[in-house]
Amino acid sequence: MYFYRIALLNSPLEPLTYHCENSVVIGTEVEITLSNRSMKGVIIEESEKPDFLTQNILRISESFYPQRQIQFAQFISEYYGCSLGEALNLFIPHTVVEQEVLHTYSYNPVNITLSESQSKALEFIRSHNISLLFGDTGAGKSEIYMRRMDEVLSEGKRALLLLPEISLTPQMEIRFKNHFGDMVVLWHSKMTPKQKKVTLEKIHNGVAHIIVGPRSALFLPIQNLGLIVVDEEHDESYKSSSRPRYNARDMAVYIGNLLKIPVVLGSATPSLSSYAKYPFFRLKGGYFESKRTFVFEPSLEALTPSIDHAIMDNFNKEHQGIVFIPTRANFKYTVCDTCGYHVECPFCSVGMSQHKNSHALKCHYCNYTEVLPKVCPKCQSGALRTARLGTAEAVEHFSKLSENLRVQQFDRDIITTQNKLIKVLEAFNSREIDLLVGTQMLSKGHDYHDITLAVVMGIDNLLSQSDYRAREKALSLLVQIAGRSGRKQNATVIVQSFNESFFRGYLDDYEKFLIDEMRIRNTRYPPTKKLARLLYAHKNALKAKNAMEEAVREIEQMQRVQIVGFGASPIEKIADKYRFQILLRSDKSTDLIRAIKHVKSPICEIDMDPIEFT
Repeated sequence: MYFYRIALLNSPLEPLTYHCENSVVIGTEVEITLSNRSMKGVIIEESEKPDFLTQNILRISESFYPQRQIQFAQFISEYYGCSLGEALNLFIPHTVVEQEVLHTYSYNPVNITLSESQSKALEFIRSHNISLLFGDTGAGKSEIYMRRMDEVLSEGKRALLLLPEISLTPQMEIRFKNHFGDMVVLWHSKMTPKQKKVTLEKIHNGVAHIIVGPRSALFLPIQNLGLIVVDEEHDESYKSSSRPRYNARDMAVYIGNLLKIPVVLGSATPSLSSYAKYPFFRLKGGYFESKRTFVFEPSLEALTPSIDHAIMDNFNKEHQGIVFIPTRANFKYTVCDTCGYHVECPFCSVGMSQHKNSHALKCHYCNYTEVLPKVCPKCQSGALRTARLGTAEAVEHFSKLSENLRVQQFDRDIITTQNKLIKVLEAFNSREIDLLVGTQMLSKGHDYHDITLAVVMGIDNLLSQSDYRAREKALSLLVQIAGRSGRKQNATVIVQSFNESFFRGYLDDYEKFLIDEMRIRNTRYPPTKKLARLLYAHKNALKAKNAMEEAVREIEQMQRVQIVGFGASPIEKIADKYRFQILLRSDKSTDLIRAIKHVKSPICEIDMDPIEFT
């Protein structure tokens, strides 16, 4: 009889002991029962016969997790405060039939011509295990990635390109397939089960040599990996918002060190943490000699005559434009004119967004939806007015400027599938759309050919957030959106903001901002300090509050860990659960991990290196 410790996939439980009559290889996926329920698990180690009765392993799978995946999962479990089973559940396992030998192939190097500065950048990233390609928008970072991948493929190895969101994959797929053909495969959550099966077969049998996808692609069973590229490394989409709350950019660096392979991070607005931590190459300028003129309009988030005029003037010149608005739907808030009642989600302490097309109010946190009321639900007499403009309302407004102006909404309310995204981008680049109105999807690295006007609204809302990264997030977003314009000819960027002095001081020198921001954050916040957020959530508010307060009392007795603050979360209730949080700070992550383990609770969600605090 053999006894094994098994990590239960997607379970918060610690590994449990089971037995089997036959010897089983460590890392094999198996089926077991727990409380009369069938579950999948992974054998992580052999153990001695315990002094209690154990259950038998029901079935042995052909899937397995090699030692490097288990080691990676163990690090995620330790660092991000989740169970080993939750960490292993991120991974796609290998298969027995895959074997450990890739199919041989004949590779012909691609022909990509680089400029002198691009060649210097290539030489730089070639000479560093971990490097940051700090390149302006339109400076040609993608060509450098492809040349480095070409070198890796020539050595018989494979490359992984991480993108922050699925929305970036169609254009990258076209660009990379133009050079590498069928060696390129995509991986993302919107693929059908059949598409995923085909992609995995190509990865397993060695046909796929360049894998492109968002953060989940990091956990694919890629053998003989020789390079990881993290494009738009600053993007918050790399940070998971659910347990385990890992950051794919940081995990790419970890796996690079684990496998002893190079990792390239790239961005026009790199995160301060990456800028401070890794050697970087500054790639300046764009491929085209065009200029952007910034015009600041000291105004609240509003559709003004000057914006209308600029859009129509741009349209009459037969050019295209984009408008950024932070909020989806028609309006973000609905307020009573008589009693001031603010219509909130009954399950979350947030305002509900108005969607005119569906005649509904919708919560963008838990997706609760209700019919748009005609009068105030509280006083039953007051008229309801709206606040905080949304994309749908702006589209409606701009469409009335001219019957010939073709306006397209570009956010998650409209772009719900990969096919819809591809169609909109193709229509825009084919000049079938004159004006794109969208949220942060506009800033996600898409290549638009003929944008000569960019309008940025609501940027002051980001700048005023109670977040130590507010300045970095606001400036990065402005630079990224502005970078979508003026690729081939001069462009105008209109910015609605009362903070022109802050933004204008850094628009032409993002590195200057990083240097100044480092000085401001020094000794208080990352990258010189480590942060962790402990989030307590329960349907009983008192239970969540008491658990938080008990943890506070224990942590206050610890050395080398400081409580920055604690109390009710800014959004106190989401999905009918009351939320309280503690923010911890320390010089070392090991001290934070030690403190967190000491106060761990079933109702506590651990967020190491947090990037949002609501």
